[in-house]
Amino acid sequence: MMFKSKIKLVALGGLVLSFLSLLVHIFLANTSAELVQYNVMTGFVEDLNIKVVGKQGASRKLWKKVKPLEALQPYANPRNKYPVPVDQNNGFIHAKIFGGFEKIRSSICDLVTISRLLNASLVIPELQESANSKGIGSEFKSFSYLYNEDHFIISLRSDVIIVKDLPPKLKLARKRKECPIFKPEKSASPEYYIKEVLPKLKKGKIIGLVVVNGGCLQPILPPKLVEYQRLRCRVAFHALHFRSEILALAHQMLKRLRASGQPYLAYHPGLVRDTLAYQGCAELFQDVHTELVQYRRAQLIKQKLVNDELTIDSFIRKANGLCPLMPEEVGLLLRAMGYPPTTRIYLAGSERFGGQRVMIPLRAMYTNLVDRSNLCNKYELNKLFGTERPLSSNPFNQTRNITAEEMKKEWDQAGPRPRPLPPPPGRPIYRHEKEGWYGWITEKDSEPDPSPIDLREKAHRLLWDALDYVVSVEADAFFPGFNNDGTGWPDFSSLVMGHRFYEMASSPTYRPDRKFLANLFNTTRHNLYFPTRNWTLAARQHLNNSLGEEGLNRHFLESKPISFLSHPIPECICTISQSIGDNECPKWLKDSSFRSKTQETNENEETDDETDEGQLGNSQDEGRSKSSVFERDSEMDPND
Repeated sequence: MMFKSKIKLVALGGLVLSFLSLLVHIFLANTSAELVQYNVMTGFVEDLNIKVVGKQGASRKLWKKVKPLEALQPYANPRNKYPVPVDQNNGFIHAKIFGGFEKIRSSICDLVTISRLLNASLVIPELQESANSKGIGSEFKSFSYLYNEDHFIISLRSDVIIVKDLPPKLKLARKRKECPIFKPEKSASPEYYIKEVLPKLKKGKIIGLVVVNGGCLQPILPPKLVEYQRLRCRVAFHALHFRSEILALAHQMLKRLRASGQPYLAYHPGLVRDTLAYQGCAELFQDVHTELVQYRRAQLIKQKLVNDELTIDSFIRKANGLCPLMPEEVGLLLRAMGYPPTTRIYLAGSERFGGQRVMIPLRAMYTNLVDRSNLCNKYELNKLFGTERPLSSNPFNQTRNITAEEMKKEWDQAGPRPRPLPPPPGRPIYRHEKEGWYGWITEKDSEPDPSPIDLREKAHRLLWDALDYVVSVEADAFFPGFNNDGTGWPDFSSLVMGHRFYEMASSPTYRPDRKFLANLFNTTRHNLYFPTRNWTLAARQHLNNSLGEEGLNRHFLESKPISFLSHPIPECICTISQSIGDNECPKWLKDSSFRSKTQETNENEETDDETDEGQLGNSQDEGRSKSSVFERDSEMDPND
């Protein structure tokens, strides 16, 4: 009996230990998402020849600064008489901004400039993309969901008085709709505000502005208003800081990208549905994507934003440089430039029309293609949302909550018994069948109104674009798949290119001419992956020229009449060399630039010497290997 009781005690102890072990495993499984930090280095394929001096030196040239632009320095401070604003001004401007990340950023710069022009105080603008979202973090208001309010107010205190809210009396007048509301056009002139808006502002001490098309002031102002152009630069490049949580995660992403000291290239495809619809690039895609672009184009025509036919030849539009470069074409161009297959490429943009399918060719050529989902885990991304109110997981299949009293009332009011059985319920509509733009296109002729989850996802896109903006501006090189679309709407790539040019003009930023490249691709359409040597040299020469003055001049003519922030020169740039431009930098800026340049030169002298020695020994071998892949002679081309 004693032996049996001991066996029972041992068995009972084993069961208890097993139960405790199970509890520990469940606890670890529930908390591991918060404890485990994703190590991005496990996702990168490292170059096995990275320590070979010749191999490393051959690709180092791709990351070097553009020497002709090194003399350009950022300088947006006032240079003429510029009085400080006073409290006794003409009144308050309350603004609402509609649109995504690019339109918001451009519109805020215009609003601050208009407030200075009208000598008015600006109330922190309302961002409708986040204000209309249901159940976003209660700790954020519309503006603070994306930007740092306190920094915005303090950094512009010498330019414009910015307040977080209206005085009680004016707030009451606004609720009663007693203040005049203006909906200015995209390129409204300063005279419009002085003649039309200013009299109403002086009379009622408050006006409302509704900004829809990504801006409310013309990009190029008269020469007498040059200080207002510099004010735009101070807003865009100094005052508009993202909130601390966004910046912290963005810097963590930068740290992971450069974990082993490797540079990276940021690439924005520019595949946005609105842009594709405006330009008429539907035929570049297949199946349902073409229908979606055409439907959006029909909407733009109905809104009189497009004055053209619904169906046009997309390939003619692409040959004219009006459509984005496809990811496959970008991969071939990077390969022609000499970027090795292990180059780290960051894929920016919260919207990529066509999904992951269009990215397959680029991923095949460059395996180290990553985005924010690869660099951050789900817990880190969700922390940016704050505390959100839960929504229904399936807004398309919601049932009404019926109380017991209502059920009894329906039973009593029903007809005589026995009644025929009701028809069987229809098949439930699952979430994955309604995601994106695919669920409605075969069922209805009109796009359904956005659901609460769709509105929340639009607000989330602001955060994704903010992360991508920081990573793209800080990248060692930037390649835009599409920019300066000619619509008058600001686009992500143009804002990034302007910010990079302002902060570090000599950093490699490609400004490709899509019309030239489209014609270049047409010459070797049937031999894309093994082009002739002449084709490779032509593509390489064009992209190298786009980094310097030739690309800048073309970019100036195309972009500045549309968006000043995409090309803030010469108003917000000075030069430390008299051979470039007339805006000479002040002495303190020249001295600091000289010290930093001397330090960089000393650091690179030793590595440059080693690289030259290695290249002398390996130049012949590299030439033979490259000629077999990229630089095949036109005389030996088998297709000729």
